[in-house]
Amino acid sequence: MTDTSRQEFRFFHRLRVRWAEVDMQKIVFNAHYLMYFDTAITDYWRALALPYEATFAALQGDLYVKKASVEFHASARVDDQLDVALKCHRIGTSSIVFTGSIFRGEEHLISCELIYVFADPATQTSRPVPASLRDILRGYEAGQTMIEVAAGNWQTLADGARVVRREVFVQEQQIPIEMEQDDADAHALHVLITNRLGLPVATGRLLQPIPGVGQIGRLAVNRVLRGSHLGRAALQALMTAAAHRGDFEVMLHAQSSAQGFYAAQGFVPRGGPFMEAGIRHIEMVRVLR
Repeated sequence: MTDTSRQEFRFFHRLRVRWAEVDMQKIVFNAHYLMYFDTAITDYWRALALPYEATFAALQGDLYVKKASVEFHASARVDDQLDVALKCHRIGTSSIVFTGSIFRGEEHLISCELIYVFADPATQTSRPVPASLRDILRGYEAGQTMIEVAAGNWQTLADGARVVRREVFVQEQQIPIEMEQDDADAHALHVLITNRLGLPVATGRLLQPIPGVGQIGRLAVNRVLRGSHLGRAALQALMTAAAHRGDFEVMLHAQSSAQGFYAAQGFVPRGGPFMEAGIRHIEMVRVLR
């Protein structure tokens, strides 16, 4: 546990100390630091574009904590904003060692070592860490991208896009499948984002209702991976495709809950709210040139 500089890490998870996490000394109770690291490691898998449950089902194994060590250097207090840093330090035959540090600004407060064993979930007997997982972990720590963005027609990308759209629109949002599917898919441009295991994690499509205007729709991101910039990546790919074909603006029907996301990408509302598929929407538009 020697990583005491922020520059040693690629991954950071930001959190604020809550009142319930301090003790009678008005500092963070020692056991909560392990919770902070455990919370951060969930976000670490998200940074790798790996939805945990689906990932380890595909790998036919799971990770079990073998050892967790914490070293205390200084205390955090209520309302401190902390950065929990993690990195994959070493991969053995069946073990994965993470080292972590908690920083308050540049001040190093806590060090941690977490040792996981990859094992058969039925028997909890160890198995070799799969080569694909090794490559992903090493690639992330080397600064490589964790996703592949593909653009193409429905015939090429339908299998992956259907998986994401069914999970988000039909299963999560309870939109009838006959409303989610339509004939426009056949002549739309589609974007599909996959992770380095080849699992589909985000999708969207681009139509052209009138010359010069692109219409973005069916933008969907795996629920577990939201907040990790996959939606922005899919949206940017669709806007780039619209610009390349000469569209001067793109528009979309944003669900009210996603209006802030689209506003952050430069879209502005046009007109008033309306209902679509039983969900409140608003039309938003962005000028491309």
